[in-house]
Amino acid sequence: MSNNYHSIQALEVLKSVQSFETGLTEEEAKNRLDQFGFNELRKGKSITPLEIFANQFKSFLIVILIFASAVSFLLGEITDAIVISAVLILNAILGFVQEYRAEKAIEALKKLAAPKAKVLREAQEAVIPAREVVPGDILLFEAGDRIAADARLLGAMNLKIEEALLTGESVPSLKFVTALPKDTPLADRENMAYSGTTTTYGRGTGVVVATGMETEFGKIAEQIQEVKEGPTPLQLRLERLGIMLGGLVLLISAVLFAIALFEGEPILESFFLAVALAVSAVPEGLPAVVTVALALGVRTMSRKNAIVRRLASVETLGSTTVICSDKTGTLTKDEMTVTRVFINGQCCLDVSGSGYEPDGRFSRNEALVEPGEQSGLSLLLKTGCLCNHASLGNAEGWSVVGDPTEGALLTLAGKAGIWRKDLLKESPLIAEIPFDSARKRMTTIHEVDGKRVAYVKGAPEIMLELSSFVHADGEVRPLNQDDRERTLKAVQEMAADALRVLALGYREIPPGTELSSKEVERELVFVGVVGMIDPPKAGVKEAIATTKRAGIKSVMITGDHELTAKAIAEQIGMLEKGGKVLTGMDLDRMSQEELDAEVESIAVFARTSPDHKVRILQALQKKGHVVAMTGDGVNDAPAIKGADIGISMGIKGTDVTREASDMILADDNFATIVSAVEEGRGIYDNIRKFIRLLLSTNLDEILLVASAILLRLPVPILPIQVLWVNVVSDGLPALALSFDPHDKDIMERKPRSPQEGIFHGMLLFVLAAAIVDFLAEMLLLIYWRNTNFISLARLRTIIFTSTVLFELFFVFNCRSETRSVFRTNPFKNTKLVLAVAISFLLQLAVVYIPFFQPLFKTVPLNVSDWRIVLAIAASGLLILPEIFMR
Repeated sequence: MSNNYHSIQALEVLKSVQSFETGLTEEEAKNRLDQFGFNELRKGKSITPLEIFANQFKSFLIVILIFASAVSFLLGEITDAIVISAVLILNAILGFVQEYRAEKAIEALKKLAAPKAKVLREAQEAVIPAREVVPGDILLFEAGDRIAADARLLGAMNLKIEEALLTGESVPSLKFVTALPKDTPLADRENMAYSGTTTTYGRGTGVVVATGMETEFGKIAEQIQEVKEGPTPLQLRLERLGIMLGGLVLLISAVLFAIALFEGEPILESFFLAVALAVSAVPEGLPAVVTVALALGVRTMSRKNAIVRRLASVETLGSTTVICSDKTGTLTKDEMTVTRVFINGQCCLDVSGSGYEPDGRFSRNEALVEPGEQSGLSLLLKTGCLCNHASLGNAEGWSVVGDPTEGALLTLAGKAGIWRKDLLKESPLIAEIPFDSARKRMTTIHEVDGKRVAYVKGAPEIMLELSSFVHADGEVRPLNQDDRERTLKAVQEMAADALRVLALGYREIPPGTELSSKEVERELVFVGVVGMIDPPKAGVKEAIATTKRAGIKSVMITGDHELTAKAIAEQIGMLEKGGKVLTGMDLDRMSQEELDAEVESIAVFARTSPDHKVRILQALQKKGHVVAMTGDGVNDAPAIKGADIGISMGIKGTDVTREASDMILADDNFATIVSAVEEGRGIYDNIRKFIRLLLSTNLDEILLVASAILLRLPVPILPIQVLWVNVVSDGLPALALSFDPHDKDIMERKPRSPQEGIFHGMLLFVLAAAIVDFLAEMLLLIYWRNTNFISLARLRTIIFTSTVLFELFFVFNCRSETRSVFRTNPFKNTKLVLAVAISFLLQLAVVYIPFFQPLFKTVPLNVSDWRIVLAIAASGLLILPEIFMR
């Protein structure tokens, strides 16, 4: 189908799609339904519960554990195999539950886009399911209706359609039927109505030119399905860790297996020793601990109005270097608000409050102004209320039915306690001259104290031309040239601040006057001017300031006008005064190489299309940035899908965008992202804490087992004991580290480099801990060989227990990268203290309870044994992060 219907005359479009002004016949509609299919978006392949579960087993580290479990089973070490398998299944269940819940939460957010449509069939109006609309159908729509398919307008009576979800334009688009140039951008095609957008004013008819996946909505949905999701930074880091550990395990195990064979050891015994080393090298508890840490982050985020679809996405926010945000509905409320008023021919007032909640004050030079004390203000508010068709309600929060501009006027009046329904009782509506684009004004006529009074609103220049008088200081006097110049200056100042400007006036209509535009809309009394804008959401300015301190660049990418985007960006601190703004036309003139070179210096992109958003995203990613993309409209969806983390809106967002995203903001609040970034950074910090803990244990075990084999000493710690240390004794404190409070300066740091490894700065710390514990236990083993002062079973129990207790002491030095246990309060994380106590009690159980002794090959320890254990274990307190973290 052609994409240029906007450039063709309406009757030609009818011929092109083989339709008529009276609509299709039922038979033809049925044939076309068979030909084109249902008017609905084709769904991408949805992930099944089984696939979600299977995805939990895809990391290299998990594959190593599966192999270790299988080998243990084949060697007859059934207990080892069961323990490893239990860890794997627990990890998979934890990951599955969180991701499955997220998918269910998304399903709960879904709404039907346009369940019904009004069409003309055989010259008769019919209401049909929207999915049965076909190309050639004549659509009928009026205020409040969702557009069911893309249509070329055939008729438009004062028609306004809100297209923010598609174009990013916050003000409803005024529609007409005249053909437009072929190169007219999508956001400026005023003779088209697009699927998924909403009629806010007037009524119209149009011939359907595209349905389903052929609509503009559908094209974007198709782009999303073509974008492949990449792994998150955390997944990449853990995958690299798994590959490194796997390579280390295979190399050392193979070398020791060969040495054992060379020295004449039986093959089975040599293989058993190699497997013992492999088990000691793999941190079995790490996948489960990481999963739990991320799940805790998901739970925390859900309490803060964020739904996370993929666990690893929580941490990705902590790596974010750039947040690209749509403006309308994300940074701003998507609710027009009057912020400035010009009255009495000379007086400018500021108005506080934002959105449709009628709560705010009037002031002049920061001094409060009471509306009742300003007759000009009261008259302006009354005029705005009566020349109006919108309605303001508070069912589930304040909202407007009708045109957002008219809703802003009702809200403005409500701030002064003036309500349209009360005014209509005193001044009933008797006639109306509707708004049209040629006149650029609207008039309603009311009966006021037995007289007919016309209330008019329109473009300021037009209203000044039609006005002969001005209401100033409670009196009506002739409008002079000074009045006109002062008014135009006020209008220019408002426009320079990107305010949408509207003038208001009135006229008492002499008896016998014809109620036509020509006769009524003249010799008006000019009342004043209002300036309105879609204001920033509460907390956005503070959120932008926080991201700046955190070293994160915030970028606005919007379909809205350049002046509006610039004004909002300056207001919220995203753009410096006089900062550079690029438009979609600028981007079209730039090559990708030119954009790549300049993209990091631009904070605002205006009048953009979906393709522009993807180009900007790709340019930032080429520069090595981790990019978060936020937005609510379908126009945001392709870039959200391609971003490192895509963030959609839960209230005003589209289903298409939510399906593309990694995280959904249930409250549609940009400020929530700051909490998400903080949570992500905190989670990454905590993951590094328990990696330090777990790897020090594993390195100690590798050194101990490998050295014993090379020195032809008995294996000092058995595989089942290693599993106990890795899964339980280390696992519980590691889990408790997930609850460690975030550092106070966490949002004062620069973002981590995407290339930074997860080991960054901790290698010396891990080596110091492992070597100290290894040397103490190795010396004990050598001393035992020379003296044989106790049984081998008792020696193994001492080494087993000292390894556990070393980690229980050492864990308190893992809580900070800059402060040791001697400079921190351990009771700030009571869960960690409790976990250490439980781990200690469990270790006592496997040493002293007869049932566990044959399972873990332990014997009871006496007082002398405990002196050795505590001497070795206490050395864990000497590994100070101030010295060893670099």
